[in-house]
Amino acid sequence: MPDGTEAMTTTRAPAQEQTELLVCVKCRRGREIPEDDRRPGAALYEALTGIGTPDGLRITPVECLQNCDFGCTVALRGGDRKWTYVFANVDETAHAQMILDGAVQYHDTADGIIPWRQRPEHFKRNCAARLPPVTPPAPNLFEDS
Repeated sequence: MPDGTEAMTTTRAPAQEQTELLVCVKCRRGREIPEDDRRPGAALYEALTGIGTPDGLRITPVECLQNCDFGCTVALRGGDRKWTYVFANVDETAHAQMILDGAVQYHDTADGIIPWRQRPEHFKRNCAARLPPVTPPAPNLFEDS
């Protein structure tokens, strides 16, 4: 530049993909519930959407996550490079805000892994499954798991 200063370049971080919170709306919490009664999974979905959806999060009702004996179930997924998590034993009356807080933490990660000590306590104790990213990073063959 003519005044002797170096040109400053600005690079934008890549746009973060949207995080999806899947909520099993057919959940019966492992109990017999008459067909015409409101199911706990539907109540959970209504509680979550009633709070307000945080930026970057989409809440999606799904028919079944096949975890019927372990209470209400939700899953978090976020693009091809993030781990997907399935969480069980969710209480439809008490856990909505905790789930949304955890979903925001998940969304803010690059790989979907919330550091253990920062995870909501319920997430630590009730992870039913963790699925690798569609496009996983190359494994480090020299590091113990």
